[in-house]
Amino acid sequence: MKKVKLLESGAILPLLLCAYLASAEALEPTTAFKDCAECPEMIVLPGGSFLMGTPEIAQNASRVSEGPQHQVTIKSFALGKFEVTQAQWTAVMGDNSSSNIGEDLPVEGVSWNAAKAFVEKLSEKTGKPYRLPTEAEWEYAARANTITNYSFGDDEAQLNEHGWFDGNSGMATHSVGEKPANKFGLHDMHGNVWEWVEDCFHENYIGAPANGGAASEYDSCYRVSRGGSWYDIPEAARSASRIKDVPNNIVGGMGLRVVRTIQ
Repeated sequence: MKKVKLLESGAILPLLLCAYLASAEALEPTTAFKDCAECPEMIVLPGGSFLMGTPEIAQNASRVSEGPQHQVTIKSFALGKFEVTQAQWTAVMGDNSSSNIGEDLPVEGVSWNAAKAFVEKLSEKTGKPYRLPTEAEWEYAARANTITNYSFGDDEAQLNEHGWFDGNSGMATHSVGEKPANKFGLHDMHGNVWEWVEDCFHENYIGAPANGGAASEYDSCYRVSRGGSWYDIPEAARSASRIKDVPNNIVGGMGLRVVRTIQ
């Protein structure tokens, strides 16, 4: 089938094109699609294997939860090209918890419970299987076939060109997509807002799933978020960095990015 270029945001796609883009069988790696006008734009990522975590835990005690480094195999999935914006959140949830207000700014001040409610309502709205990414899926997407601290290399001085953090943000969020995308076509994987993932937090990766699934053996647990935020130091924005919080806690720097299952 001839490839079709995605129309600019806000344009109305013909019904047949919508059906084509929404069909799981038609979605191939690098395909971009939206399931509705106000839905997040999604990028289909190829499946593959990667080394999750960091090999540096022996030299850096602050990274102990990022080991042991282990191989994970990921199936193809679709991930939000951008963090969920306030306009998208409001269209689905009818409210806006953010302290920095702007339609194209990432929604923030979102608890894990609220993030789960968003993907459930988005699924109901579209009839498609949306969810939070697993921690392994998130890191696979952030690394984009790299093994360095960041998707652009190991030099944290270059983060100024690739993400929003305490050194360049002016201590506020910025509109999604202002910084360059990584090799998978994803923006703001380093900084701007922390992004909730599905997993329960464990103190290390011993026994972690090798198939890209979520570590969620129990319901009442700390949940994981990834990517750093506008008020964090560069260390927090690394591809392997992870933090935990209780599911109902509302923190200013917490946002989300969504997955749509395609297999």
